[in-house]
Amino acid sequence: MKTKRKKYLLTAWKKLIIASILIGFLSGALSISLKHITEHFEASLFEKTLINKIYFLVFPLVGFSVIFFLRQYLFKRKENKGIKEVFETTQSRKNLSTYKIPSHFVNGLITVGFGGSTGIEVSTVVSTAAIGNIAHKKERFLKKYKTELICAGIAAGITALFYSPLAGILFSYEVISKKISKSFLAATILSVTIAYMLVLVLDEAPLFMVSVPLWKWQALPYFIVLGIVAGINSVYLTKCVLFIKKQFIKLQKQYYKILAGSLCLSIALFILPQLYGDGYHAIKENLNSANSILLTLPFAMMILSIIITKPIITSITLGAGGDGGVFAPSIFIGAFLGLLIALLANTFLHADIIPLNFMIIGMAAMLSACIHAPLTALFLVCGVVDSYTLFFPLLIVCYVAKITSKMICPYNVYTYKENITNAC
Repeated sequence: MKTKRKKYLLTAWKKLIIASILIGFLSGALSISLKHITEHFEASLFEKTLINKIYFLVFPLVGFSVIFFLRQYLFKRKENKGIKEVFETTQSRKNLSTYKIPSHFVNGLITVGFGGSTGIEVSTVVSTAAIGNIAHKKERFLKKYKTELICAGIAAGITALFYSPLAGILFSYEVISKKISKSFLAATILSVTIAYMLVLVLDEAPLFMVSVPLWKWQALPYFIVLGIVAGINSVYLTKCVLFIKKQFIKLQKQYYKILAGSLCLSIALFILPQLYGDGYHAIKENLNSANSILLTLPFAMMILSIIITKPIITSITLGAGGDGGVFAPSIFIGAFLGLLIALLANTFLHADIIPLNFMIIGMAAMLSACIHAPLTALFLVCGVVDSYTLFFPLLIVCYVAKITSKMICPYNVYTYKENITNAC
């Protein structure tokens, strides 16, 4: 009896190892493909809008309409719920359907490419989770490793997307699994190793190529202020998403949602083109010039408008049927929030702090506060800038932001439930 059990466990572990390696490769390849196709698609269409602003009025309507018809006639008339779908799968006997892979891949690409003010991160997470779920369903020895295989897919996808294996593992732990076991570690470590090898072989570059300067101890109080402000702002983002999506649900006809969403998005993009797509183009532009920017009233008003408007436009994008979540928006908002605080401190308090560092730390602070995952945010941002120079202030600020956010509001967009009574 013991011998049979040992043989069974040994076979199960062998299958888990093989499945994790395959999942790592497939999820990494999917993530890299989606990233490059979306970057090309988004950059090409955004360039058109710079030549003729009439495209700001056309692209959102086209994007939302295409997504609607794809869902109606190709993807079983089912809307994508984002990361909540993954939670439902890991916490019950439900499974992620295979069609979720092309559904999130295509809809994420179209949403961001045509100007939807979100990102492909959630599309990547759900698609790669579905890859892990397929392995669980196909092999009887893997039935009990459902969560581990889903986390393996997600970890590999995040690794390939953000150039950070640790961010992949930590996201799977902090946000999805929330518990560690030997099988979890084996599956995620193997999958991220394969995904990272793929990243290296393909010569993938970090998302933001910057030279990060050494930080100064006198900047620490300002870093903490940034963490507190980011925590407060994350609650604003969460409440915007939940409130505006509820208003769109009240619109019973889908074409009302499409028309209302595309009109609001078009007006916002016409006024603030920085909000187009995931907004990474605007971050890169300001990262390169951050330390030489002088604070003027028009520039301050523009940044403030971006910080206030982005959560609203992201929420409208999701409410109108776009595919995505708060991952990219939180990084975007955090970068500009950090830049604004640094410029204000330098201008009015003569703080002599480095705006570039505040943009980088702001990204991590907002992400940590929005998804309640400080370690994920820390290592993810270190990965996207390919530097650990700011590790210590990042560690402090990520926890300050998360604690501030949870003190004000106990849930985020992923963990919100209708029956919560202690709503903020």
